[in-house]
Amino acid sequence: MADLEIDLVLVPVDGSEESHEAVDYAIAVASEYDAAVHALYVLGEDRVRAIETGAVEKEDVAADTESFTDSVAERADAAGVPHSNSIAYGFSTKVKTVHPGSVVLDTAEELDADFIVVPREPVSGDPGEVLEKAAEYVLLYASQPVLSV
Repeated sequence: MADLEIDLVLVPVDGSEESHEAVDYAIAVASEYDAAVHALYVLGEDRVRAIETGAVEKEDVAADTESFTDSVAERADAAGVPHSNSIAYGFSTKVKTVHPGSVVLDTAEELDADFIVVPREPVSGDPGEVLEKAAEYVLLYASQPVLSV
């Protein structure tokens, strides 16, 4: 049996406490395999609708997510793990097949991620915690190994 080779660990996040925990696991996996971490900040339906209707500016949303991505960078730097990040809409008013789970898997394929760490969050109803809807989908359909935390 061949050893598992991991060059990139994808961790979808939404700013929740569970996302912080998932980042810590992703950094640990990346450190163990001498890999990089990519944090994908997934925006939920309320934020996407606000952007599309002009109720909020894209730049303001990017600024809101910056403190979280800065935290990821600090922790990855402290562990000596290369890192990157991006933001994606986890919902579309125009394409029915766009949802948080599909966005995570599409990003994993685009980035050629070798491993995914997904927060498995309780269904709380908080509109900012979009990944609670994605975890099961990612577990069912990912072609990469997945750690659900």
